[in-house]
Amino acid sequence: MRYLTFALGKGRLAQETLELFEKVGITCEEMKEKGSRKLIFVNEELKLRFFLAKGPDVPTYVEYGAADIGVVGKDTILEEGRKVHEVLDLGFGACKMCVCGFRESAPLLVHHELIRVATKYPNIAKDYFYNQKHQTVEIIKLNGSIELAPIVGLSEVIVDIVETGSTLRENGLEVLEEVCPLSARMIVNPVSMRLESERIKNLLMRLRAQVQI
Repeated sequence: MRYLTFALGKGRLAQETLELFEKVGITCEEMKEKGSRKLIFVNEELKLRFFLAKGPDVPTYVEYGAADIGVVGKDTILEEGRKVHEVLDLGFGACKMCVCGFRESAPLLVHHELIRVATKYPNIAKDYFYNQKHQTVEIIKLNGSIELAPIVGLSEVIVDIVETGSTLRENGLEVLEEVCPLSARMIVNPVSMRLESERIKNLLMRLRAQVQI
């Protein structure tokens, strides 16, 4: 039996994924070793392999078959646009992708004005404004604190992930429009889905039952 390989987004996402997996009998003791420098973690008994990757890289590993299964945020799936099957909403890491800005910027969205939009997620922003709102905008890609952009006049609004909204409120900004809900999702390589159909479907069935509890 070949190994089933999982790519997990680093950090809290991986931790919550492993906790969920343990509930359905999937464990990997190697991953619990503090200070381990290993890159690949194996459960020989179940023929499973795990590795951690930066969120944006997870769909790439899955598309190219380096991993059969990946767990990553919906925002990353949308932004990367890789050829993968999204098979399960794991329910944790829930938040929203939103258009935010000063309250006085709201009419610019209603009247479809030509505005500048700062974001870490140019593809999501482009799809939302061009394909859903049919509003022409100039998109500015940033990597740091997106909230800074409207404050210093770089953009009229931002597109960013909102969890509690406290950072927005502290800086006088607010949610103007909701783009889409986000959470951790499981993705599968299309070829793996065919070759390992039985094992993957069995795993999905057990996880789905756990998620719905």
